[in-house]
Amino acid sequence: MSILIINIKKLIQVENKPRIWVAGSEMSKIGTIDDAFLYIKGGIIEDFGKMGEASNKFSKEKDLTIIDATGKMVFPSFCDSHTHLVYAGSREIEYIDKIKGLSYEEIAKRGGGILNSAKLLHNTSEDELYNQSLTRIDEIISLGTGAVEIKSGYGLTTDDELKMLRVIKRLKESTPITIRATFLGAHAVPLEYKGRQGEYVDTIINEMIPLVASEDLADFIDVFCDKGFFTVEETERMLMAGMKYGLKAKIHANELDYSGGIQVGVKYGAQSVDHLEYTGDEEIKCLLKSETMPTLLPGAAFFLGMVDPPVRKMIQAGLPVAMASDYNPGSSPSGDMKFVMSLGCIKMKMLPEEVINAVTINSAYAMGISDTHGSIAKGKIANVFIIKPIPSYEFIPYSYTSRIVDTVILNGKIIENEKV
Repeated sequence: MSILIINIKKLIQVENKPRIWVAGSEMSKIGTIDDAFLYIKGGIIEDFGKMGEASNKFSKEKDLTIIDATGKMVFPSFCDSHTHLVYAGSREIEYIDKIKGLSYEEIAKRGGGILNSAKLLHNTSEDELYNQSLTRIDEIISLGTGAVEIKSGYGLTTDDELKMLRVIKRLKESTPITIRATFLGAHAVPLEYKGRQGEYVDTIINEMIPLVASEDLADFIDVFCDKGFFTVEETERMLMAGMKYGLKAKIHANELDYSGGIQVGVKYGAQSVDHLEYTGDEEIKCLLKSETMPTLLPGAAFFLGMVDPPVRKMIQAGLPVAMASDYNPGSSPSGDMKFVMSLGCIKMKMLPEEVINAVTINSAYAMGISDTHGSIAKGKIANVFIIKPIPSYEFIPYSYTSRIVDTVILNGKIIENEKV
């Protein structure tokens, strides 16, 4: 099937020469075409340009679906490079505890937080976990996300970590969205290993990682390298073990303090280091010498009332920046990437163009897919959405609760309206 979208008010994030990421001052620029067309064939972006260039070009095309987008814009699908959306149940009671003044660390110390989600997940069947997660996948597709990274980490036992990763694999095989899977056994230390954290690290290295690799269940390995969680030395051991099995590194870093997580991520060639609320001159200097994508999760900082990362300093230093939702039940219970854009502008003073780059091409790089996703470019996967009539693309982060998605196209196929 081929699709021709005509009379597009503005085609957004177009690239004639695709880039792997956008950094520094270039983040304030995006390519656009007014009064445009977009031609999709075989699930791939075949052509685009001004409407005048499309006249009679496709008149002999068979099995062609024409969409008239008069007054509407077309945007590349969001790439959400950091989520935990495979989880069981919810944690709104902990949300009440936060309102009453308990900190994230205090809730975790008394068996809440990640350990609470691990208990819920343990008592949930694989089929039920899949069904709950499928609902969330359908939700984020309807909100414009076309690629998503999903982590394990609410299992914290070998069997339950494998259960999570198998659910992610089922979602990858049964939904049109692009999915990358991350093994995050090192998300927290289970209560039964209290005082024996090194033994749990050994279990991850000697038992979990080989089994994950044997079933080809993950693309990445992640570690929560932060205050109160895993040390730099423990993180290094787990990353090296994962890399031996072909798992590329990702890191939860510097959310709670200056942890050394950014530096260890760069040392081991991490695809991304994520959170980064605590990022100073040394961390920025380290990132500038690397191919690691700094990824910000403003939903978590917003929900937990934490400090925001120094994003202006990072961009002014010449860094690229990605943003993701951190969709999870405890610290960011939303997968709405449009709202993430709004938080970037409102809370971190990013420009609309900067947040567009952060949730498309740069977040695609953070999941290792910027060669096929994240922009409107010939040869890339046709993951786009058509926006309801709005005055300008700047309106997207400005109107932080408005539903703007009109039509979703993934892999060159129109997603049924009931999902949008």
